[in-house]
Amino acid sequence: MSNNKPDTCSGVLVVNKHEGVTSHRIISAIRKLFDTRKVGHTGTLDPMATGVLPILIGRAAKASDYLMAEDKRYTAEMKLGLTTDTEDITGEVLTTSSAIPTEEEVKAACRRFVGTISQVPPMYSAIKVDGRKLVDIAREGGEVERKAREVNIYSLDCEKISPDTYRLDVACSKGTYIRTLCKDIGEALGCGAVMSALVRTQTGVFTLEESITIAELEEMTFEERLALPKPVESLFMDFPVININEFYAKLIRGGTELYQKKLKTDYPVGQLIRLRCKGEFIALGRVSEYEAGTAVKPEKLFVL
Repeated sequence: MSNNKPDTCSGVLVVNKHEGVTSHRIISAIRKLFDTRKVGHTGTLDPMATGVLPILIGRAAKASDYLMAEDKRYTAEMKLGLTTDTEDITGEVLTTSSAIPTEEEVKAACRRFVGTISQVPPMYSAIKVDGRKLVDIAREGGEVERKAREVNIYSLDCEKISPDTYRLDVACSKGTYIRTLCKDIGEALGCGAVMSALVRTQTGVFTLEESITIAELEEMTFEERLALPKPVESLFMDFPVININEFYAKLIRGGTELYQKKLKTDYPVGQLIRLRCKGEFIALGRVSEYEAGTAVKPEKLFVL
């Protein structure tokens, strides 16, 4: 095991999570493989799910709050004629039905779920109520009332792959439960449905094609692994950049805002800004309103 300091490696590693493990298990594996405690992730995947799990290493772990809001894309399988307590194929069967709708009826039902929809989060989820995860309450046989939440389904393609199973390609906003989407489609059809497979193919700008498995990482040398993570700044490439001098960089590190009239910029209030000094990304700032005008206030430092 290397004696490198935790911040020897900082960046984003796009992991292709394998089936049958929790997201936390992936974090534990990365901590060992990169010899660091500073590891975070952006949005959990269920044990049965596979696919894109961006892992934040070193200073990049500070960026998790910003990445939770990223849009997602999934490929799922939906099995009709069945409902379970977990809303997926792994749960205890609650109802069955042999009245499987036609392909046209299924596709028509799916089309009705495109747009802004309301979802009640499943009991078997990591959402906390009064400090306790819903899944822990559910495992004890309990159930609590959950508030419906609005999510956006940007697109939903549906393809029949067997008499009672359909493949769904879903582009959606953060917080969308694909299990619940399958359940709700099944309810709309009157036969019930569960999610029988799930692959996350994209989170924000990160795709399955660029991801790497834990097994592949284990085959590499420590030095080869260290070369893999993308720079922290790659998380924020959609935001404008302001190059500042060392004096301004010192102010930013001290938490002082920089007025736009001095920077000769004119970004709108609320805009997130990448702040760079001598070609190095040092902080994320946000434009705020002050009595003397608008200024870029440091929000998160990535280089001390």
